[in-house]
Amino acid sequence: MNKLISIVVVALVACGGRGLNLTMIDASVQRPSNVAVYFTVDTAEGEPVPGLNVMAFKIYEDGQPISSLESRQTILNPEVSASHFTLLLIDMSGSVTGSGDVPVIVEAAKGFSQRVEKFQKVSIYAFDGSPNIRQLGGPDQLSSFSAKDPSTNLNGAIVEGIKVLHQQMSSSSTPLTFGTLVVFTDGTDRAGRVPRDQLYEQLDHAGVDILTIGVGAEIDGGELRSIGKNGSIVNKDRAQISASFEAAAARVEAMSNRYYLLGYCSPARAGKHTVRIETNANGKTGSLEYEFDAKGFGPNCDPNRPPSFNVKRPKRVAFNFH
Repeated sequence: MNKLISIVVVALVACGGRGLNLTMIDASVQRPSNVAVYFTVDTAEGEPVPGLNVMAFKIYEDGQPISSLESRQTILNPEVSASHFTLLLIDMSGSVTGSGDVPVIVEAAKGFSQRVEKFQKVSIYAFDGSPNIRQLGGPDQLSSFSAKDPSTNLNGAIVEGIKVLHQQMSSSSTPLTFGTLVVFTDGTDRAGRVPRDQLYEQLDHAGVDILTIGVGAEIDGGELRSIGKNGSIVNKDRAQISASFEAAAARVEAMSNRYYLLGYCSPARAGKHTVRIETNANGKTGSLEYEFDAKGFGPNCDPNRPPSFNVKRPKRVAFNFH
C-alpha cells in the first residue's frame, strides 16, 4: 500500500499587484508520483473566480515548467475529497409573518435551494424571537410557520446557525468540509439574547462563510454588511426579496466553484522540490508555491487517482448565551 508522503507549505503568494489570490486548502503527495492540491482562486478584492479549466493553470517544479502532456495535469472532481454545506436561515419574526411577504419568501427560498443544492448540501432553518432556531423540511413549511415569539433574535439565531453548521460538517465522511451560513432578515436584533460584542467574537472564530440578505425599511445595512463577511445584499425595498435571494444564490454558486482540485504526475524521482502553480484569468494572474519530497517516486502514475488528504473538522465552539 502506498503511504502518504509528507508535504510542507513554503509560501502562499498573494500576488497583490497582479490581481489574483490562490489560497491552498490542502495538498496530497502519493506514490508512484501523484501530486494534488486543493485551493481557491479569488480576486485581490475578494471576489470568487469560478469556472477556470485545466489549461488556465501552469505548473512549475524548481522554476522549470512542467509539460501538461508529461504531467497529464487534470482538474479532479472535488466531491471525492470535500463536502460543502449551506444553511439558509430565514427570519420569521412577527414583522415578516405579518407583512404579507411570506409567499414571496417561500418561492425565493425554493429558487435559492434549487440552485445551490447542485453544488452543496442545503438545509433550511427559521427563527423568530425564541432562543432556538427551527429546522424546516423544505421552503413550503414557511407557509405554515407559526412564530412562538414575535421578537427578532437575529444575533442568537446566527450563533445557533453556526453551531448547527459545525455539527453538519463534523458528520461528513469526506476529509475536507466547508460551511456557508446565509441569513435573511427584514430588521435588526430586538431580543437582545446575544449582545453585539459577543456575536462578533463568535463570528471571528466561526470557521464558515457568512452571507447576509437584508430587505425592508427597518434593516441596518451597516450591521448586516459587518456580519456578512463574505457578502451582503441589502435593499430597503421589500419588492426586491426575490432578486436578493437570487443574488445570494449566485454568490454561493460562485464561491462553490472557486475551489479547484488540481492533480498531476510529477517527473521528479527523488529529493525535495518546490512547486509553483500559476493561473491567469481575465488578464489577472496569481500563484501559490509549496514543497514536497519525491522520495520513492516512479512511473505508472494515474493523475485521476483520488488524493489522500488529512481529515479536517471544525473545532467545536461553546455557545453559552441565553
